Amino acid sequence: MRDALTTLGIQGLTVTEVKGYGRQKGHTEIYRGTEYAVTFLPKLKVEVAVASDMADKVVEAIGNAAQTGQIGDGKIFVYSIDQVVRIRTGEADAEAI
Repeated sequence: MRDALTTLGIQGLTVTEVKGYGRQKGHTEIYRGTEYAVTFLPKLKVEVAVASDMADKVVEAIGNAAQTGQIGDGKIFVYSIDQVVRIRTGEADAEAI
């Protein structure tokens, strides 16, 4: 996915290790002889901020790179950002992305 985004000229992204569940709904494990349910599974959250005219291309690139056809491939959420300011230079909005 990173290579696909780099090909589009995307210069940065943020990856966060998170926990959650979807269709896989967790599983059970045995620890020291006791069975317990693991309802939140480890996942990765990837955030990419791009200009609105690049959004469709970025969604397509991520989808193509991340799709395995298996449950757990994830979802892509697209939402708008009201304002961006680069602290170091004071650049705002499109120049700050």
